[in-house]
Amino acid sequence: MTGTTDSAERTDEATGFRIAGSDLAQTARGLLMGGADIIPGVSGGTVALILGIYERLVTSISHFDTTLVRQLGRKEWKAAAERINFRFLAFLGLGIGLGVAALGSLMHGLLEHYYQFTMAAFFGLIAASALLVARMVERWNAAAVVAIVLGALFAFWLVRQPALQQPPEGLGYVFICGMVAICAMILPGISGSFILLIMGKYHDITGIIKETLKLHITLESISTVAVFGAGCVLGLIGFSKCLRWLLARHESLTMSVLCGFMAGSLWKIWPFQRDVSPEGVTEFKHRVYEHIPLLDVPIDGRFWLTIAIAVVAGGLVLALDYFTAGHEHVPPLKEEEEEPVATQV
Repeated sequence: MTGTTDSAERTDEATGFRIAGSDLAQTARGLLMGGADIIPGVSGGTVALILGIYERLVTSISHFDTTLVRQLGRKEWKAAAERINFRFLAFLGLGIGLGVAALGSLMHGLLEHYYQFTMAAFFGLIAASALLVARMVERWNAAAVVAIVLGALFAFWLVRQPALQQPPEGLGYVFICGMVAICAMILPGISGSFILLIMGKYHDITGIIKETLKLHITLESISTVAVFGAGCVLGLIGFSKCLRWLLARHESLTMSVLCGFMAGSLWKIWPFQRDVSPEGVTEFKHRVYEHIPLLDVPIDGRFWLTIAIAVVAGGLVLALDYFTAGHEHVPPLKEEEEEPVATQV
């Protein structure tokens, strides 16, 4: 998304003129983010960075605050909508919901039947994205290098953690899972789905989504989704404010850490893996994969096709960045921009 287009969109929103094409574009971006979010090892935040809407997304979410509450209390609907960039969030959210629902089965099929090739595509996408984020680091110094290394080591450690076999029961734990997973979902390189997998709730939550789509709804599933959603909302609003503060005041270091997260997470989606699942395990969600070192991978047609898919996927990301002239930037929120509390006359 070019800076010119973004500027035009913001101007249009301020004057009340709406462009249907931009709404469809945001929905399409959300569709890709939703599809990525349901794959353990891939982050919707990474897709947002690739598509150039990351800072805009974080900024919009961070505006859910007391100022917004006051505007709503005074029925200043237009000002409130502009503050949170409502149209942008609404169509992006619509796309994310559609992506989770519509692409869930597709991604499941690709992972089940074309695991190596699907991982290769995401490996190329995220590797190229990490390079783009590295280019966004304005000041390269020792601190930036240390930040990248620490971010990569943390992500590498995280994606190697085994899933809890006996997670705690109760809605309180579901609430905590929602808070933690949603924070990971907006962090490039850290997959919210994988965090849920580690916490032992991934299959429970995705199972409820699949059953709901089949209209198999129970009181337990409703309460679980409601509590999980409440945790997501609270975690998203709180974490977005923290992340935006970091981007506003320590942008280079923050981008360095995010770049490290993405680089470290590549281990999880290494395309060359072998299925070492116990005998009798057929469902994809219960399969166990073991990494194959590159030097031990057989050099055959399948190998070269995997490499080609990764290269093409990475090339598409670089081409997208080239033709959109980089990522958009949303000015940081300053203290004086906060609306003062209205006084009684």
